[in-house]
Amino acid sequence: MLYTRKTVNLPDIQLSYLEWQLEENQDKKQPLLLLHGLADLALVWSSLGKYLADKYHIVAPDMRGHGESGKPESGYTFEKTITDLEALMEHLNWSSAHILGHSWTGKLACIWARQNRERFKSMMLIDPIFIGKMPGLIKVTFPILYRTLETLKGMGPFDSFAEAETQAKQLGKYAGWSELQQIVFQESMEEKADGKWGSKFVIPARDEIFEEVMRVPGLTEYIDVPTLFIQPEKGVNRSELQIKPYRKYLRNLKMEKVPGNHWLFLVEPEKFNQTVGNFLDIF
Repeated sequence: MLYTRKTVNLPDIQLSYLEWQLEENQDKKQPLLLLHGLADLALVWSSLGKYLADKYHIVAPDMRGHGESGKPESGYTFEKTITDLEALMEHLNWSSAHILGHSWTGKLACIWARQNRERFKSMMLIDPIFIGKMPGLIKVTFPILYRTLETLKGMGPFDSFAEAETQAKQLGKYAGWSELQQIVFQESMEEKADGKWGSKFVIPARDEIFEEVMRVPGLTEYIDVPTLFIQPEKGVNRSELQIKPYRKYLRNLKMEKVPGNHWLFLVEPEKFNQTVGNFLDIF
């Protein structure tokens, strides 16, 4: 099952998205919205999309500042991004959907569910990051974070595509270097105007998203949305202290620990797909 790439023109941005849509009984299928993490793009969900397309109407956007979507100089707040997603759902004529978020968009999903519970049939959080509000002093370490966080090491610039590929093969995100991972990597890179190579993810998005993630708390009140928390064995959420806010505020929470790292949908796609599919089967 192949996806179709489509675009929707919003008031201040063009949003590009992938859609997995089998025609038979399409109107009867429940909507499933897949949100990628920082510096990724919708294509990371291609294995899951193929796995679930016969049961769900699936859409995965390139978030603003990523992939083929618009890249304004500013406007990467949670508020703006949620407005994008609300508009996308209106465009699709979806009143609600099962909504999955990875990493940064896992935190976004919690904020969105708090603001508009009715949009959520269920919520799936894939190794979300920094659910709390970080101390102001953290900001001074941003330059170090930008250099050391694995999700950003593939941004470049690189002198050649080959150099970028060599770097990618050293990252946990591409461990195993499967055909899927190669395709995701290739689609995430582009040649810049100066002849160098780099990510389609842009620096203004990186900077403002980090500001928002550190500044805005994700869970501040109880949420009753049925929620699946997928905790990779080698992910960022390894301690009970990190998990505690989710257990406290998410009143209908199911936890699943699975093999793989922060990008388990790329390194352990079969197990990941089964875990998501099993959760969705209860609805």
